[in-house]
Amino acid sequence: MTLRDKAQTLRRLHQGPDVLLLPNAWDVASACLLEDAGFPAIATTSAGIAFSLGYPDGQRIPVVEMLAAIARITNAVAVPVTADFEAGYDLEGAAIAGELITVGAAGLNLEDLANDGSTLVPLETQVANIVQLRAAAAAAGVPLVINARTDALFLKPAPPTAFAEAVKRAQAYRAAGADCIFVPGLADPAAIRALLQSSPGALNILGTPTAPPVAALHALGVRRISLGSGPYRAALGALRDIAQELRGPGTYTAIAAAPSYDTVTASLSEPMP
Repeated sequence: MTLRDKAQTLRRLHQGPDVLLLPNAWDVASACLLEDAGFPAIATTSAGIAFSLGYPDGQRIPVVEMLAAIARITNAVAVPVTADFEAGYDLEGAAIAGELITVGAAGLNLEDLANDGSTLVPLETQVANIVQLRAAAAAAGVPLVINARTDALFLKPAPPTAFAEAVKRAQAYRAAGADCIFVPGLADPAAIRALLQSSPGALNILGTPTAPPVAALHALGVRRISLGSGPYRAALGALRDIAQELRGPGTYTAIAAAPSYDTVTASLSEPMP
């Protein structure tokens, strides 16, 4: 399957009839396990990749290291990969498209949280990036699937106009060429319904312990559910439980839930270069 084919497949997965479920991967082993579990596409987690390489989240990881991690994953799995590319690492839209196509990504998340972590990228700047990204991808013959993320609801403290800002940005990003809108922090069914009424189209919801279950989100019209850094942090939680059990009662029962050595080995393709 060519990268063009993968991008087209990823786009179709946003069009139903099922919700596209994406429990995000952070390395080759996690991506291969998810592929073996039957997921038709893989999403990366920028936070998980950064954490696993010793960097905090928030575009602190050098872009070359992020791109290298994405490339290792795309080279290891046959299904389409959509890459979490944060706010673009100070690259403009055309450069973002070129870099991601080079490493084999079929789509991307592009967020609008500024480097200071407390404000949003100006709307006109983000719209221009999406327009450039879409045009560059088309020129390259790879219709990258753009999941445009707005962090309007994630700002702390959230201003009283946060939801209105999220709606405005969702509308603008769709008009600029985004295939899907991602609004972390959006979980209330009434708010999801209101956003989709104001900005119809594919919507990505972040799956958290307080979010509605898949069936309820599907009924609301949600097309995509991702888990962000949740799986990576859950893996760290499992490691913490194993360590505490070892130092406490000195037993090993927490390891019982782990996939076997043979299962992990079998899930991996040929050794990476």
